[in-house]
Amino acid sequence: MTGTIMLEATGLTRHFGGFCALNNVNLSVRKGEIRGLIGSNGAGKSTCMDVLTGRGRNLQGKIVLDGHDISKLSERERRRAGMARSFQKTNIFPELKIREQVMLAARMAETDNTDEILSELSLDTIADQPGSEVSYGDQRRVDLALALVGKPKVLLLDEPAAGLTIEESLTMARHLKSLSDRHSLTVLIVEHDMEVIFSVCDNLTVLHLGEVLTEGQPEAVRSDPEVVRAYLGSTFA
Repeated sequence: MTGTIMLEATGLTRHFGGFCALNNVNLSVRKGEIRGLIGSNGAGKSTCMDVLTGRGRNLQGKIVLDGHDISKLSERERRRAGMARSFQKTNIFPELKIREQVMLAARMAETDNTDEILSELSLDTIADQPGSEVSYGDQRRVDLALALVGKPKVLLLDEPAAGLTIEESLTMARHLKSLSDRHSLTVLIVEHDMEVIFSVCDNLTVLHLGEVLTEGQPEAVRSDPEVVRAYLGSTFA
């Protein structure tokens, strides 16, 4: 992880009518860093991801990607600028073979690194199977492969371990760590699985009621009295 800031957001704010879902959130992620974005349900995690990627309306704040202001860019333009995202639910086509799905995404990204991605995520052995015939754990890795197509600068992952077994979750974490280490990939990850968070993240940002509660290295965050108070009875306690 270098000292270069790859993703910097200041003043991120979003309202839904009279409800403030995100209030003046600042976030900075360095090149090669895996940053965890955590908090209870309703804390603003997915809303923050939406704002960063340009989804929805009533968005306020400034977002800089690799030194370039992308605040006014559309979701597709941000993807072309180097920001990719995966979602909580799998987003693959059941009738298409895994290789075909990755190739289709590569065509849209205008960078064909299909074989490299399939190999990186150990999907080459099932590349010729249709999406409907692979396990749920493999489908989650396909989602990750689709996000990695085009060699993005920053990868935003929204609960990539959702629905996975403990073993599958840790395998996913190892893949992420390996990708980040070898390619200086910058990752912002929302995840409820604390085993994944504490095994893969360099730093954490904790959201609470739409605001940043605290941030820092995983063990420091875990023992922070404010975090313990906010999540009394949860996995933090």
